[in-house]
Amino acid sequence: MTLEDFFAAHKKTAVAFSGGIDSAYLVYAAKKYGADLTAYFVKTAFQPQSELDDAIEFAAEVNAELRIIEVDIISYEDILKNPADRCYHCKKKIFSAVKKAASADGYSVILDGTNASDDIADRPGIRALNELCVISPLRECGITKDEIRALSRNAGVKIWDKPSYACLATRIPTGTAITADMLKNTERTEKELAAIGFSDFRIRYIDGAARIQVRDEQMEKLFKMRGEIIDRLKPYYKAILLDLGGRQ
Repeated sequence: MTLEDFFAAHKKTAVAFSGGIDSAYLVYAAKKYGADLTAYFVKTAFQPQSELDDAIEFAAEVNAELRIIEVDIISYEDILKNPADRCYHCKKKIFSAVKKAASADGYSVILDGTNASDDIADRPGIRALNELCVISPLRECGITKDEIRALSRNAGVKIWDKPSYACLATRIPTGTAITADMLKNTERTEKELAAIGFSDFRIRYIDGAARIQVRDEQMEKLFKMRGEIIDRLKPYYKAILLDLGGRQ
């Protein structure tokens, strides 16, 4: 099955849109193949403002209807405790919110951007999608991450090479209770590094310290800018650490 076949059979769909390239390409394809589409972005404390900004810009670029839903995700104790299956609880809340809003708008089919490269056996959130009957067309059509990037680039989608992004909660080790301050500090400090030219990196929280992970090609730059990086991050963490293994 191709995406054209899929949207021929599903002409009225809602897409859970994260602002990343997978769901962005899904929105693009739905528009291309004439689907009646609304994209839904769920804003929580786990998403930085930059992801919402990207979603708004992309939706305008492809002339897609975008609805923004706010969910107070840190009000849920089962999520703040940060258990091993936190992603399941979080996805259940987020996609339930999408499903409720989409249903009110007249949509019964909910899509997400899970693709054929995603290891669904290692993603607790997939269980929530299955329980809520969310469809993943990219996975069902066998489209991999690399193919999504290539197709997006050929289609002129501006964010075709946007690095994959995991929510801010993933920076906090499983079992460490999540606080609003942890999330805000992560967002602020990752924004600080992005402002001085770093990309596709992570700042992990470890017992009050920051552990920086960058790609190998940016390691030398990090060493050269060590002093500035410490100055930018030290207001938020008691220690600044570097993962010499880099970001894989």
